[in-house]
Amino acid sequence: MSRARDVAYDCVMAVSTEGAYANLLMPSLLERMRLEGRDAGFATELAYGTLRMRGLYDAIIERASGRDPRDLDAEVRVSLWLGAHQHLAMRVPPHAAVNETVSQVRRERNEGASRLANAVMRRITERDAEEWLDLVGTDLATRHSHPGWVVKELEEALAADGHEGEVAALLESDNSPARVTLVARPGLIDPEELIQQAGGEAGEYSPYAVVLPGGRPGDLEAVAEGTAAVQDEGSQVVAAALAAAQPVEPGERWLDLCSGPGGKAALLGALAADGAATLDAVELHPHRADLVRRSVRAVPDEVVTVHTGDGTTWGESGTYDRIVLDAPCSGLGALRRRPESRWRRQPEDLPELVALQKALLANAERLLAPGGLLAYITCSPVLAETRAIVAGTTLRQLDAREAVAAVTDTTPRMWGAGPHVQLWTHVHGTDSMFLALLEKPGA
Repeated sequence: MSRARDVAYDCVMAVSTEGAYANLLMPSLLERMRLEGRDAGFATELAYGTLRMRGLYDAIIERASGRDPRDLDAEVRVSLWLGAHQHLAMRVPPHAAVNETVSQVRRERNEGASRLANAVMRRITERDAEEWLDLVGTDLATRHSHPGWVVKELEEALAADGHEGEVAALLESDNSPARVTLVARPGLIDPEELIQQAGGEAGEYSPYAVVLPGGRPGDLEAVAEGTAAVQDEGSQVVAAALAAAQPVEPGERWLDLCSGPGGKAALLGALAADGAATLDAVELHPHRADLVRRSVRAVPDEVVTVHTGDGTTWGESGTYDRIVLDAPCSGLGALRRRPESRWRRQPEDLPELVALQKALLANAERLLAPGGLLAYITCSPVLAETRAIVAGTTLRQLDAREAVAAVTDTTPRMWGAGPHVQLWTHVHGTDSMFLALLEKPGA
């Protein structure tokens, strides 16, 4: 497992000191080191788990070393995170966790640093996970390894949505790896065919979802061809709700205003093709616009047109029958997928994001034709990014529960008090997606 530990170390170091993204970096590291199967799984769990739980591990390291972990050299701190995760969360024998950590520090720093690592790891391995939690996990933020401000925002959002007292369950779900879920893009591949190809099972909510037991989805023929893709089941549901909200008339014009990297655009494009509609997909950044083009490559020609442009100003007024605005947000509803994001986001990021969300929604309102529908979506449950944004529009809010019920073959009351729908990771097993359906009067 030494190469697997090296891959995990390289990933965590790059994420922590260079601003890399684990989900983008890890596949290339695994390929470069030619790790597969059990070794690849070990490396991935070690890196992702360490990045999620580093807040707790800092508290443990501080108690075991008597010093602020931020004062340690990055190589030492990262190695101790990895060593702590192996001992406390991966059932690695204590002597192996100590020895591998000491060897890592010796290679990356020097003999003196390795002696420090040895002393700290020996103290860490004197206690098991529950004993350490009893000692340092005196508050929810430390115990579940989330920044305190994130816990506060999630508590407020849960309470507002009728889930008061459930924050510990939500934080725990953030620390559990997400299942790999594929979307069988309608009209391009049948879900049953994808199940046969992938060896998975049907999702619980989306009619297009296929959940995999593991493996590498990129190796599947359907994913390579673009008829299927990795996409969270909640993301599928909220996008499909825009199409299900009312019957599609031939010739309708649809718009995805913030389309990168293209998952929702491809699903909506497939649904548009089925209803003889067309979709414009707008993305600010050229490299992400290229990702959208790749994502929609299997959709029939001339259904989807990808544009590079600024979603706050792009487009002609009153020209679209349906618009999806998957707004840039804090991403606090998808923390299980992005292990480093909880540490990168800061409370001072919210005002800038909120201003952008308001500007995008104002332009979407301008672009919407009378009688048109707009789906405002975020992968954040934070009230400032969800209900507060929708409250500022002049559009009429519809009951999104009915559209979600139509997609999922359930009843509207299953999706809360309405009129919005807020998915929760600990309740639905999806990302904590928010959906509001808005209508422009005047049809």
